[in-house]
Amino acid sequence: MGFFSRLEARTRQIGSILCVGLDPHPADLESPTPQAVRDFCMRMIEATADIAAAFKPNSAFFEAFGPEGVQVLTEIIEAIPKDIPVILDAKRGDIASTAEAYAQAVFTALRANAVTLNPYLGKDSIEPFLKDAERGVFLLCKTSNPGAADLQDLHLTEESGGGLLYEKVARLAQAWNTQDNLGLVVGATQVEALQRVRELAADLWILAPGVGAQGGDLKEALNAGLRADGSGLLVPVSRSISRAKNPRQAALELNAAIQAGIDSFLAVPDTSGSERWVRDGLDELADGLLEAGCVKFGKFTLKSGLESPIYIDLRQLITFPGLLKKVGAAYLPILYKLEFTRLAGLPYAAIPIATAISLQGGWSMIYPRKEAKTYGTKAEIEGLYTAREQVVVIDDLATTGGSKFEAIEKLSAVGLIVKDVVVLIDRESGASRSLAEAGIRMHSVFTLTELLDRWQASGKVPADQIQAAREFITCTG
Repeated sequence: MGFFSRLEARTRQIGSILCVGLDPHPADLESPTPQAVRDFCMRMIEATADIAAAFKPNSAFFEAFGPEGVQVLTEIIEAIPKDIPVILDAKRGDIASTAEAYAQAVFTALRANAVTLNPYLGKDSIEPFLKDAERGVFLLCKTSNPGAADLQDLHLTEESGGGLLYEKVARLAQAWNTQDNLGLVVGATQVEALQRVRELAADLWILAPGVGAQGGDLKEALNAGLRADGSGLLVPVSRSISRAKNPRQAALELNAAIQAGIDSFLAVPDTSGSERWVRDGLDELADGLLEAGCVKFGKFTLKSGLESPIYIDLRQLITFPGLLKKVGAAYLPILYKLEFTRLAGLPYAAIPIATAISLQGGWSMIYPRKEAKTYGTKAEIEGLYTAREQVVVIDDLATTGGSKFEAIEKLSAVGLIVKDVVVLIDRESGASRSLAEAGIRMHSVFTLTELLDRWQASGKVPADQIQAAREFITCTG
């Protein structure tokens, strides 16, 4: 049984995803001695053993006492009931034989079941810890400390996969998790990052520290980090329990709040139906775009002067209300995962699309004008809004990203915040990269390559036209 299968069995058996931290801060000890550390941890274990999905001792507080502290850590891990996983919060990270030695220390000498690791040294520094499927690893991805952005939010080049560094870690972890024993650490104080990591690593377990003393909001963390089945997240808490007058009661109340949050999460209208519709209906939607003449193959001169073997004109959608509705529905699963207050549709082709989304998703809509009014209010943004609201930009296509930047500039000028752009088709001509460099995430229902793959598989488009379009993408991407 992989480590996370064991952890999941534990969480379902006791109805808890609460991970109790064993962090014997000096201020919480009766005296600064190894014995006081031992007494502190034993009280916590005795008070919460039937509530804790896992225990997480922080090795630093034990190592601070030297060999005697390490001996206490060994005794504490040994005292934890065998059916409760122990995650050693050690944040190890090294290479070659040193990593092997650290793995032996954690899993053989100390007998922990899992460990937190730093991924900065790459895959070979992680592999020694992953050899045994019964031993787990939580890889630091987006941490809760203020300085996390110094490195974790750096933008990657397109050659490195694009996006932010922590997103790259999430993607790598998804690929490296071949034995059901690799998860991620994402701070509960980083709600947007937590939501983004859940998108990138839909099935991985996430350890989300930061609820309680660090100020993380429990409900927001649950909504962002839980898997669709209401699991896949561990909520580690230490000081809010250990410093309470009655630690057991504090743990019980916290677990009740977590369970209420999970119930609320699961009670939200099921968006998976929309996701299933998109998975099952994307072929039908792709064919509908062809049949409606929204996509044509041949020889076309583009606005840039380039001659293209494919032409996409989504303005045609207004003639086909049924197809327009399907296009709007295809945006929904992406939008359900984003944080925003209003849609901002871009003129002209995206305004009917944004309207279709608004009617189905219930979000209000605004749009930036191409030219400001010269009369009346002289507005540049149509619709009601309030400064500092977050809006998501809706467009039909993405090519280089130029029109997106123009619209974002207008929206920002009136105090609106834009962090995400969603399009139906990404032409793969650099828009995603350009937006990412400006700190804007772009999401698409289709890439042009995906559409070509679908039409080639269905035989809807001749092979020579598909190949010509692929070559054009390669030349202009």
